[in-house]
Amino acid sequence: MYAPLRTERLVVRDWTPGDAEAALRIYGAEEVAHWLTPAMHRVGDLPAMRAVLQAWEESQPNLVRPSGRWAVQRREDDRVVGGVVIRMLPPYDEDLEIGWQLSPDTWGRGYATEAGAAVVRWAFEQGVDELFAVARPNNTKAAATARRIGMEWVGETTKYYDMRLNVYRIRPSDLAEPVRMPTDRAHG
Repeated sequence: MYAPLRTERLVVRDWTPGDAEAALRIYGAEEVAHWLTPAMHRVGDLPAMRAVLQAWEESQPNLVRPSGRWAVQRREDDRVVGGVVIRMLPPYDEDLEIGWQLSPDTWGRGYATEAGAAVVRWAFEQGVDELFAVARPNNTKAAATARRIGMEWVGETTKYYDMRLNVYRIRPSDLAEPVRMPTDRAHG
């Protein structure tokens, strides 16, 4: 993401090393870690969180768009309240996953839906034809957020992460408003 995405209440932007304390409130929280897939584990302390952020920052330029990890920052006070990710799902790296994590003290305010919807739209503008979200079967908050974003439940699988997960999908045609698709600059 070259420029931050702005919504009514949020900015979705690249992570920076200065975000470590805020990121630890998210990725160090047991309430968040409990729902993370094996691709991410609970971060134990501030030095570990700084190392994770450094790894994300270093890998970001090498990821194929629209893959990446971004901070979700509240506009009213510039507080980082969450993170959002688009990444390839294992084991075959064929399907793109969108995921979101929020600081537990900000749950229930619609931030995941707002940030997730903005990132979904941005990914479709990059030419992606579908995105998936995966959630543990009893993760009702993730399921509700996926539905509010416009995703539909497509079933349950053990394909990803070798664990039973509910799968949600969204395509550009599922959005209420059409998406601006990238143009072929060689012919235009």
